[in-house]
Amino acid sequence: MEKTKRLIPAWLLGIPLSYLMLAFLSNFYASPIETGILTLLIHTFAALFMDLLVGRVKRDFQSKLVETGIAATLFMALTAFAWILFQMAGQFPRLFDAGFYQLETGKLIYFIVSVIFSLPLAVWMKSLAGKNNFQQTKFYIFLDEHLAGLTLAAFFFWVYLMIATIFNQPDFNADDIFFDADSRLWRWRFATEQVRDYYWRPVHPFVLLIIRPLVSVIAFFLKGDSLYAAFTLVALTGALCVYLVWYFVKKSVGNNLYALLIAALFGASTAQLVFSSLIETYIFLGAVALIFLVLLLENKPLPALLAAGLAAFGITISNFGQTVLAHILIKRDIKEWIRYGLIVAALVIPLTLLNNFIYPDSQPYFFDLSSYDREGHNSFPPTLQRANYLGRVMFLHSFVAPEPLTFKEEIPFLKVWMFRASIKKEPMRIGQYETWFGTSTAFLWLGFMVLGGILFLKNLRRQDNRFFLTLGLILLFNFTLHLQYGKDVFLYAVNWTYAIVIFLALAWKELAEKRWFQISLLVFIGLLLVNNSQLIETMLNASGLYIK
Repeated sequence: MEKTKRLIPAWLLGIPLSYLMLAFLSNFYASPIETGILTLLIHTFAALFMDLLVGRVKRDFQSKLVETGIAATLFMALTAFAWILFQMAGQFPRLFDAGFYQLETGKLIYFIVSVIFSLPLAVWMKSLAGKNNFQQTKFYIFLDEHLAGLTLAAFFFWVYLMIATIFNQPDFNADDIFFDADSRLWRWRFATEQVRDYYWRPVHPFVLLIIRPLVSVIAFFLKGDSLYAAFTLVALTGALCVYLVWYFVKKSVGNNLYALLIAALFGASTAQLVFSSLIETYIFLGAVALIFLVLLLENKPLPALLAAGLAAFGITISNFGQTVLAHILIKRDIKEWIRYGLIVAALVIPLTLLNNFIYPDSQPYFFDLSSYDREGHNSFPPTLQRANYLGRVMFLHSFVAPEPLTFKEEIPFLKVWMFRASIKKEPMRIGQYETWFGTSTAFLWLGFMVLGGILFLKNLRRQDNRFFLTLGLILLFNFTLHLQYGKDVFLYAVNWTYAIVIFLALAWKELAEKRWFQISLLVFIGLLLVNNSQLIETMLNASGLYIK
């Protein structure tokens, strides 16, 4: 009886989560019996998860009142943000079907009945877990230790998925609509049998070998719907990036609340909101880069590093350079670094051949040097103005969204870009902060960065600088590369956003325990959510004019 009483509040609190999951899955599992079985399974585990979460919050509330209050406020802000985005998107019915996230009236009765039956099942499973010492298992210990990061990642997953279902639908039948992203190309390559790169570029040697199997696995659980599987994979990868930032900061600094705030700031950044939602290759690169850093932080053996390095090379060749920098600067083991390079070099050609054997004629081989001639249209002369604009995109716009550029060109859509190189004798342009709110938020972020720089220099001789040096060189690598490459350099923002966040998180380390700093981060995250929601609204307004 006591166990039932403890589970009832968790069982009730889990209903919104179960409803959201069932509403999404009901688009693929339409029959009443499927709805009932899925509800029973999902809500049973949702109740058990909420029981764990409620127990954790209760313990923390008793011992860490202020910290728990800050964390609770953060999650309330994120919930409000998701709800505001939902309402905002609902004003554009041609772009967003709100019913996709709502159960049909006829299915509600099956949902309700199954939710009721899930309570005794959850009680029985909890009792069984207690008898079998489930709390001593590695899975439970992992879940308990990583609860905050996993919960935060879950919040952002639903936000990213909602945005993904809007801006990747087949009606957007052109590339370069948003930030010069080739979303139509990659939607075709990941989610259909049209795997050929019609731009015929060699810089993604075996990307299909990495991504398409993941799409297929998710599609299996969505009854073969590969399009929504691709949406889900992109959103899941974005959420994984949020979790990895939380994990890295938690492991490095040791303060759970601080890690939660840093990861939330990262998840709410412009780059994460956009590229965790648009179907492209970039969010996968960000995830691989973060995985590589975590593996180095954990001092994992060479095979794990090789897997991450090969994935980076296979998705986009240039990103392999970041893993090389990180490996040598953090490990500082020349022999292992040489082995790493030689083994990757030995494997990339067989993997490329395998990719083109499974997906014939999908792209040119990366070792065919003549195929690189097509990259010339993305190259521009380096100038002081481009350096200035690139710096603004990297350090400001990737976090705090300005009013983007909107312009009409050859495609039947209004383009929404952050930066536009000088093309066809048109002057170089960049998005501006046009409101007092956006300007104030940008200056506040600039203040945080300046503070991080001061603290880094202050502690330069008293700290381990391996990660600082690595992240700094990654930023320099990207700055040098995109000083000459890219029509809209914001397209590559995920390659540096994680590096800036982790650099600052480590630089702010001595302030991690300070209440005033934690509250300052919380306030800034709230402002960031409000500001960056305006970018999504601009994208909706621009697209709503052209989707019939």
